[in-house]
Amino acid sequence: MGRLLTSLAGALALALVAPAMASAQDAAQGRAVFQANCAVCHQATSNGRSMIGPNLFGIVGRRAASMAGFAYSAALQHSGITWTNDELLAYVQAPARIVPGNRMPYAGLHNPQQAAALVAYLATLH
Repeated sequence: MGRLLTSLAGALALALVAPAMASAQDAAQGRAVFQANCAVCHQATSNGRSMIGPNLFGIVGRRAASMAGFAYSAALQHSGITWTNDELLAYVQAPARIVPGNRMPYAGLHNPQQAAALVAYLATLH
């Protein structure tokens, strides 16, 4: 009985820790995706400036087109989006489909695992 309880406790601990480990791994992969696909236009640092695109630090939970000092498209300004993980995931995969008329010249990140990793990374930036 003691071994069974120890095994169950170990399995429970692994089940609780594994999602956090996977999330950290996803975020690390997402940082690489960001560097390869987004960093040419966006910064993602706490005191970063806007470049061709706005600084993405703290994007999760922020209302779309709300960063002061960046000239957003009318389409994004009127989108009504608040950037949740799900909204970001959809947007990074197909920006023109999610917000028709936006000015971001990016066709989208078509690899779902890379898109999810990118969002996991962006979610760590707060």
